[in-house]
Amino acid sequence: MDYRSVIFPLGIIRFFQIFLSCTAFSLVASVNAYSGSYGAWCMFTWIFCFIVTISIVVLELTGIYRKIPISWEDFTSAFSMLAVLMIFTTSITYPSIYLKGGCSGHVCACMGSATAMSILCFIAYAAEVGITRAKPGEISGFLSTIPGLLKVFEAYVACLIFSLLDNGHLYNANPGRQWCMAVYCVCFIITTLIIFLTIGRLLASLPFPFEKFLIGYNVLAVLMYLSAAIVWPIFSFRDYGTRPTQCDSFPTCTWNSLLGATFLTYINLIAYIVDLVYSTKMVFFT
Repeated sequence: MDYRSVIFPLGIIRFFQIFLSCTAFSLVASVNAYSGSYGAWCMFTWIFCFIVTISIVVLELTGIYRKIPISWEDFTSAFSMLAVLMIFTTSITYPSIYLKGGCSGHVCACMGSATAMSILCFIAYAAEVGITRAKPGEISGFLSTIPGLLKVFEAYVACLIFSLLDNGHLYNANPGRQWCMAVYCVCFIITTLIIFLTIGRLLASLPFPFEKFLIGYNVLAVLMYLSAAIVWPIFSFRDYGTRPTQCDSFPTCTWNSLLGATFLTYINLIAYIVDLVYSTKMVFFT
């Protein structure tokens, strides 16, 4: 038993993550306040983070993680970043859907408390990312560096775009949107592949230098997302004069989904640009 893994700051933070995520989904489940797809997503996020974090603590406590044929440091770094993004999304989504317009009573108190626990849980996972992030000059796994963390961010944002565009198959309306969907898919697949190859310790088996490939891919991704950032708004809003009034009552209306995809496209474009800058710096200036 490696008891030091639970008394170090990182171990203490993980116990807070377990407690806060468990409290969040327990409060919501106790009043059955998670109906609909948004509620199901929020419950999945809290439960998923709770289970994976417990598994990490147990594996590190028993030392079994050393026998798993993966890069443990990269895996935990990728998961903590993913948890930050998932719980951040949930901490915004849940109150905006279920606490909209105000409420009162025991059910409302439980939903409000769950939101507070979710926000604190987000802070706890963000603290883990801050602690485990590779410092300048430090030898560490790729996914604990800024370019590695950005890879997780880019893949997650692409998943959010997919979830928005699945609303009535909005990506299939015209050739412009189809091109943008191809951009999102290609970049998501390659980015996710890089993450899994890193965790699986398979980068060394690639028949080409990974660092040079990473820079080339980031250049391509920036150019592809730049085209999507131009094409998507043109082919999405040219038939709309102003925002439809019915979108005030239905958050999942087509116009809102198109706007959300546009916003996320620009966010991912910025992420890939920052990724390219840091990757270039790592390869040529360190």
